[in-house]
Amino acid sequence: MPERGRTTRGPDGPEALIPGTAVTEESVIAAAAPPVPPPVARRSVGLLVTLILGGLTAVPPLSMDMYLPALPDVTDALHASAATVQLTLTACLAGMALGQLVVGPMSDKWGRRRPLITGLVVYVLATAVCAIAPTIELLIAFRLLQGLAGAAGIVIARAVVRDLYDGVDMARFFSTLMLISGVAPIIAPLIGGQVLRITDWRGVFYILTVIGIALTAVVWRLLPETLPPAERHGGGTVEALRTMRGLLADRVFTGYMLTGGFAFAALFAYISASPFVIQEIYGASPQTYSILFGVNSVGLVIVGQINGKILVGRVSLDKVLAVGLAVITVASAALLLMSVGTFGEVGLVPIAVGLFVLMSAMSLCMPNTNALALMRTRHSAGSASALLGTSSFLVGAIATPLVGVAGEHTAVPMAVVQLACSLVAVGCFMALCRPWRKQRKQRDATAGKRAGSKGAGN
Repeated sequence: MPERGRTTRGPDGPEALIPGTAVTEESVIAAAAPPVPPPVARRSVGLLVTLILGGLTAVPPLSMDMYLPALPDVTDALHASAATVQLTLTACLAGMALGQLVVGPMSDKWGRRRPLITGLVVYVLATAVCAIAPTIELLIAFRLLQGLAGAAGIVIARAVVRDLYDGVDMARFFSTLMLISGVAPIIAPLIGGQVLRITDWRGVFYILTVIGIALTAVVWRLLPETLPPAERHGGGTVEALRTMRGLLADRVFTGYMLTGGFAFAALFAYISASPFVIQEIYGASPQTYSILFGVNSVGLVIVGQINGKILVGRVSLDKVLAVGLAVITVASAALLLMSVGTFGEVGLVPIAVGLFVLMSAMSLCMPNTNALALMRTRHSAGSASALLGTSSFLVGAIATPLVGVAGEHTAVPMAVVQLACSLVAVGCFMALCRPWRKQRKQRDATAGKRAGSKGAGN
């Protein structure tokens, strides 16, 4: 009979806590596993993992957003054009998207710790080189490497959550991560601005290097291995591609992946266009824009906690996701109507409210699409996490340039992109995920159990 909730000691690091994972008696004996830890110890490990995974998911926004206030300084210091300096952002974003496709399958093959620690070490080295880069070309190259290595934190964090949790517990954990990682976009520009008060743009990369070193040390010492050797996959690139092809052949998994990707694209459209919409069109100061951006991020975090603490477990994940998609669609439609002048001249407040509602509702979509997709994959969580992350970044990267096709003095393109992405997300959810079929199967199963119990009673 399989034993559950054991700890195992693998070759890659300290004891691996795998609650809810089936472990055969033979594998327990072979691994010489210690006794099951008491509940208090198990809770402390869970809290520790939560904090570490939150830190890993916060590194990418820190890497992107701390650097934003320094762009003009980079232009002057390296004698490059603004368009060329923008490539340092594009390179980092592209690296984060592509790196997940590499690191995800690696983590399924070698476990979570080894690829994660390797990625963090490379991230530290690449960031340090960025800090001393003498030319814009070298800075672009190592920003790409920084993104590739930083992707390890994104993809493996999701895979570790899948290793440790299932069902509604996984959705709750994703919502908890949003509480930690959601703070990063709020404080990153503020930290970057304060760093520039005492040093130049290179100081931003020195700070990121220190953060990377600290996180690497914490992971090395404290993060347990969550994927036991018995559940790892052999094979190389061909096997990884075959696994991803199998995942994409799963209609429901692909549906949740695309639903989350297009919802995320609506968020990307907000991030890329809102500085121009808020400041250039509605005349807000940079300080006002920063406050509004922070308020929207707080809304994202609060709704995420409502999702994890109140809704998950009481309402099906598909229903919560459907409500989130509906709210995003309605908010996008309202923004479009205000942008084209349907309601006459509107001020900053209605636009800000629409953006707040849209961004907050993302917390009903992103954690639940990740959880629902990863529920379909038990033994390929790394590859599945890679596909989820890469699709979101790629769709977002495609949607982002479209918000500026009509120039910087109209909000219509932003609203059009947001509404289009929202409608496509709804279409993918309805056409591919087909949540009503799940509900019908659950009702049929419940009715069958009741009929069986009545028959047994007779």
